[in-house]
Amino acid sequence: MTTNRKRQQLRNNEYYDFQETLDELYEMSKKGRKFTNLLSIITSKENVLLAYRNIKKNKGSKTRGTNRTTIVDIGKINPEELVLYVKKRLKNFKPHSVRRKMIEKDGGLGQRPLGIPTIEDRLIQQCIKQVLDPICEAKFYQHSYGFRANRSTHHALARTVNLINRGFHYVVDIDIKGFFDNVNHAKLLKQMWNLGIRDKNLLCIISKLLKAEIEGEGKPTKGTPQGGVLSPLLSNIVLNELDWWVCSQWENMKTELQYHNQSNKYRALNKSDLKQMFIVRYADDFKILCKDYKSAQKAFVATKMWLKERLNLEVSPDKSKVVNLRKNYSNFLGFKLKATPKRSKYVIKSHITDKAQKKIKRVLRGKIKELQKSPSPEMAMKYNATVLGIQNYYQKATHVYLDMKQISYELSETLKKRTSRIKSKNGKLSKTYLKYYGKYKRKIIFIEGHPLFPISGVNTSKPINFTQEICMYTKTGRALVHDKLKSISPKTLRYLMEHPVKGQSTEFNDNRISLYVGQNGLCAITKRPLVKGNMEVHHKIPRKDGGSDEYSNLLFVLGDIHKLIHATKEETVKKILEILSLNEIEKKKVNKLRLLVGNRELLAI
Repeated sequence: MTTNRKRQQLRNNEYYDFQETLDELYEMSKKGRKFTNLLSIITSKENVLLAYRNIKKNKGSKTRGTNRTTIVDIGKINPEELVLYVKKRLKNFKPHSVRRKMIEKDGGLGQRPLGIPTIEDRLIQQCIKQVLDPICEAKFYQHSYGFRANRSTHHALARTVNLINRGFHYVVDIDIKGFFDNVNHAKLLKQMWNLGIRDKNLLCIISKLLKAEIEGEGKPTKGTPQGGVLSPLLSNIVLNELDWWVCSQWENMKTELQYHNQSNKYRALNKSDLKQMFIVRYADDFKILCKDYKSAQKAFVATKMWLKERLNLEVSPDKSKVVNLRKNYSNFLGFKLKATPKRSKYVIKSHITDKAQKKIKRVLRGKIKELQKSPSPEMAMKYNATVLGIQNYYQKATHVYLDMKQISYELSETLKKRTSRIKSKNGKLSKTYLKYYGKYKRKIIFIEGHPLFPISGVNTSKPINFTQEICMYTKTGRALVHDKLKSISPKTLRYLMEHPVKGQSTEFNDNRISLYVGQNGLCAITKRPLVKGNMEVHHKIPRKDGGSDEYSNLLFVLGDIHKLIHATKEETVKKILEILSLNEIEKKKVNKLRLLVGNRELLAI
């Protein structure tokens, strides 16, 4: 799940007044409560409508399953009927068959099978996921980062970097053979039971979902289908047991004396024969870090045995090993990591992995070819979005500039030849370009007057550790989430570049991007963060009244603010005002904009 989707989900939870229920589930799970009647919450009106809203914006919501229906068909059903449909299906649940689709693995190394449930079953899985999420989140290990709200690959990287800089220079690298295809169903259900999920009817439904017939292949006896809404959560449940087992070997080792300070506990443990080890996991990709080779080797052997005996999972012998980071690199999430000497200590040195560099070059060559075939401002924006996305992800590498400089050099001839006949003699540098690349002194290529972003225009940005207090299911945790939103999101910026508004002028779409940057990613009226799915550009003076697409005539506002500016019905205005809870200053700003479009002031309605 992307960061923008997680932010939108939080807003949806609050919009449907379901947040309090989720908070209670989280709190009860923290206290060790057992849950025996979850289906009543899963089939509640609030939960079903929230599930619909959450999957409606998903990229795959219009992807057809075996019965050919999409989210558009679901949207035609009135809310009451939709809730009754979910309740009826779950009374005697029989999953629809799953459509099999093969997709190319990165680097063209074979194909990966995707299982695509019908949109109705995806809706039901989303209903279940929303209720299980807070229960499981309360029980998950703090340093697992995949498929969890507000956590990212960069947080996993930051934790790993932190440990390496603290002297953990021996890494246990383990690659699980076909993890998603080999999950043991009975073991998974037992793990859910141990987490406190003891609604037998619900567990029966999940068992049926796991065994849903795959079209043309029959019913699976193991594995979680990649492509199902529930699969990421279920995979975390499976490996959560591994997290806590590694944690129990040192971090959570029980001692005779009770220590209020973790540092004092570690000092006491250091006097024993026990060896320090920490796990960092992102989905099925994980590292166990140790301070010496002997400890790492013991952890390596023990972990392989544990995975086989406890979870019945095999490891790839050619991809699994102990790595001495002072001598060799270890790859993690697209980065290759090493410990290098600096003065009297060792510090992290990181690059983009060789595999990732090859993929970057392949992707950018493809974008350059597309640009040559269709030299337009829209294609230039899409090319720039790709460059920005690559830079945003890999900027966490200490040597990202050198890697991107080499990639830029290798692509320079391709870029030069394929743009020689389509480039403009000059153009205008946008606010976005100046913000991100204003200090780079390079020859700029313009396409239809739009500058192409320089591939090597990136500097290292230190990965920041995840703030453990952040949580979707506590008031203080959510306050921290909202606080984190107060800045430009590169992902949202990329989205704007990749998805120009159809039917609008080039000037409008270009200024739309500049507005987002110029407003620091915040609504012009409320100063709340603009997020994908809830952000719209407003013309101060409407085009029908002579208004233009110039930057000075545009504002980026929240979707509800935009509706409020143009609303004429008293009922609509009241409903939006209740949702937004605007202060007097914000109301005055809205009133000015309402007058400009020919509407009465709010107080006059």
